[in-house]
Amino acid sequence: MKEKIKVLIVDDSFLMRRLLRDILEEDPDIEVVGTARDGKEALKLLRNLEVDVITLDYEMPDMNGIEVLEKIMKYKPVPCIMVSAYTKEGAKITLEALSRGAFDFVPKPSGELSLDIIKIKDELIDKIKSAKKVRMERIKFEYEEIETLPCRGSLNISCVGIASSTGGTVLIEYIIKNLPSNLGIPFFIVQHMPPLFTLKFAERLNEITGKKVKETEDKEEVKKDIFYIAKGGVHVILEKKGKNVYISHKDFPARNGVKPSADYLFESMAEIYGEKACAIILTGMGRDGVDGAKKIKEKGGYVWVQSKETCLIFGMPRNAIKEKIVDMVLSPEEIVKNLAKI
Repeated sequence: MKEKIKVLIVDDSFLMRRLLRDILEEDPDIEVVGTARDGKEALKLLRNLEVDVITLDYEMPDMNGIEVLEKIMKYKPVPCIMVSAYTKEGAKITLEALSRGAFDFVPKPSGELSLDIIKIKDELIDKIKSAKKVRMERIKFEYEEIETLPCRGSLNISCVGIASSTGGTVLIEYIIKNLPSNLGIPFFIVQHMPPLFTLKFAERLNEITGKKVKETEDKEEVKKDIFYIAKGGVHVILEKKGKNVYISHKDFPARNGVKPSADYLFESMAEIYGEKACAIILTGMGRDGVDGAKKIKEKGGYVWVQSKETCLIFGMPRNAIKEKIVDMVLSPEEIVKNLAKI
């Protein structure tokens, strides 16, 4: 008999704890082994319970979700999925939690008290099942600091696109922070997040990396030395008008189950930049970015993926490797060092 995934629910609302228990236990592979109304109770339960995954609210009495997360990561590391309010404050705290070691997050559809929590049932269950498979040593939120690297000009690249999903926010922060500020090209980053979260992600990166980072805007002209975070809830493509390149938001259906999809971005990069385009595929489930990277490869461009040893989830890089389109398999540190050759 297959062993069930043991889940601990931490939320200060009795109703939310009950609703989460009900939707999770509808799945035959999941068993809710405990619920806690605050951080202190959660930490006490962890001493005696065998737990595979924790769902963690961020707004609780005594200790907030970040404080609880830090104690869990220090004393008894267990993959934590933040169940966050779909608000500016919720997005900000969720991004902080991801930087402190949270596995992933799911936004509550209607704020802190979401009676329609069933809307996120499938997403939450999928992420719980993915979290169970992860080795805790791969939930890494600190990487080797790199001294400021000079631009070498040995790679003929005019545009870089990055596809990233679960486990990628810390990597994106690391890459941007450690790159030279004068590479002279634009960077486009698709991090799978809903609207508002992508805005807060861009604002956070702009504040802490020392680089110009912003969320994409429809019809804006592309400028060099800017890191563009693809806006959540729309697809981002590039369009050339005369000598200039512009960003365009498209309300197409989700592709690969995500919106934005890196495939649309990469395909448009292939058309505009051709052999001077570079696609980088980081950690994440599924195959987003693979078909678009294939187009870049067909045009003579570059395709790099993150190494299995450093990925939280090796799904997207693995699928690119299977297509035999990958030029280099790199650690985060190696990605930075190779980008500095532009």
